[in-house]
Amino acid sequence: MRFNMTDLTLFVHVVEAGSITHGAERMHLAIAAASTRIRNMEATLGTPLLHRERQGVHPTEAGRTLLHHAQLLLQQAERMRGDLAEYANGLRGQVRLMSNTNALTEFLPEPLSAFLAAHPQVSIDLEERLSDEIVAAVADGTADIGIVAETVPMTGLEVLPFRIDRFVLVVAMDHPLSATERIAFADTLDFDYVGLDRASALQRFLSEKAERIGRRLRLRVQLRSFDAVCRLVECNVGIGVVPATTAERHALTMSIHRIELTDDWALRRLTICVRGQADLPLYARELVRHLAAPAAAD
Repeated sequence: MRFNMTDLTLFVHVVEAGSITHGAERMHLAIAAASTRIRNMEATLGTPLLHRERQGVHPTEAGRTLLHHAQLLLQQAERMRGDLAEYANGLRGQVRLMSNTNALTEFLPEPLSAFLAAHPQVSIDLEERLSDEIVAAVADGTADIGIVAETVPMTGLEVLPFRIDRFVLVVAMDHPLSATERIAFADTLDFDYVGLDRASALQRFLSEKAERIGRRLRLRVQLRSFDAVCRLVECNVGIGVVPATTAERHALTMSIHRIELTDDWALRRLTICVRGQADLPLYARELVRHLAAPAAAD
């Protein structure tokens, strides 16, 4: 059985994208060439690897087995490149990092920029996801490092503290809630909301919290950043849920009022999770230590 690294990488991309077309695009291959490679792999094994349907593809039982081993082999190759990077001129490494919305917008920009400046040979593939999705991705090897809310189970993963933050409600100074100091999320759902766009992990999280009690968020507008949310809240377009660090920063220049959310989930202990630091490439281990350093110093 002979599969080269290009075949294995292509197969992983096809399964992750759910499409041979999109998998080929990620590899910069022609669709016909990608299809031929997949068919040759199936011919070599003597069994189908993909269920091909009109809406896309998904792996067969044999395909899931190949996916697991392909991910392990590709991770091992990446670790080898990382461990040799200090001895090879121009050799680059990539870290696959997934983060929830809060950490991504409030806590990651500064440490990541400092790390990348100090490690010009390393690039970071950063993706925003829900915390439970991140844990699953780290566990199955789709991500090297995850930053998640501590509330999700992380059985079998190595964890390190990252940061602590809290979600708060922000309202305009002339809003009916402007005299309120503490409130439950459920008691805010009669008011119009300013939220993040539908792709945001936080927005999906809040929508799910509302749906669990039989309600829906009354979203007037959806934006791409917490800064923009605060600006429209100041204009009394609606209310918004943002990290306390964001609210504190913008309260210095905007006419907004911060209200403490009494829900347990509003307190956010953010955690770094990996399958095991010892299994990461050298540069990925250095990134973990860099991200965890401020919490270790507290």
